[in-house]
Amino acid sequence: MTTVALIDYGSGNLRSAEKALLKAASTLDHVPQVLVTADPEAVMRADRIVLPGVGAFAACMSALADRDGLIEALTEAAQRKAAPFLGVCVGMQMLAQQGLEFGATPGLGWIPGEVRRLRPADPTAKIPHMGWNTLIPSHALFAGLGPAPHMYFTHSYVFDPADPGDIAATSNHGGPFVAAVSRDNVMGVQFHPEKSQAAGQRLLANFLEYAA
Repeated sequence: MTTVALIDYGSGNLRSAEKALLKAASTLDHVPQVLVTADPEAVMRADRIVLPGVGAFAACMSALADRDGLIEALTEAAQRKAAPFLGVCVGMQMLAQQGLEFGATPGLGWIPGEVRRLRPADPTAKIPHMGWNTLIPSHALFAGLGPAPHMYFTHSYVFDPADPGDIAATSNHGGPFVAAVSRDNVMGVQFHPEKSQAAGQRLLANFLEYAA
């Protein structure tokens, strides 16, 4: 049976992410097992990995580092074994080389770039950005969602990849920003699929069947 490791490091959206993954998994012909875990051995054995995240970049990186062997296991599974990997919200941001929230904090460094404060060109655009926005997708993760799917966002910081080729979707909040990234088997979304109703469920199902 295919195993999906949902990483438990104290993230506030863990349970909602688990419920959404279970629901998406139930729609597939071959239903994968969703395992909530921080066990490095279980992570390295997993066929797919989902890293959720809410809150501040530095706090989330610190929480990951506090779990002995977890960052090493994630790196082994995603970078060397090439298991499909999905980061959600701050889980996406941690793929960057560094985050600039409350000073510079090193990230996982799997996708070159940095996480910076969202600064809309339109001064009337509120920060944090909260609500539904249209995406312009350019990746198989969005298959079946049409040219302009709607997803739910809540964030104040955005991932700015060094290579535009790593951008998998964009959106707009007083100006364009990166809504999803992808490099080989590693993917990340700034929005919350678990709060994005049918579109979010379809995206998670796509990830559960994704082949890099």
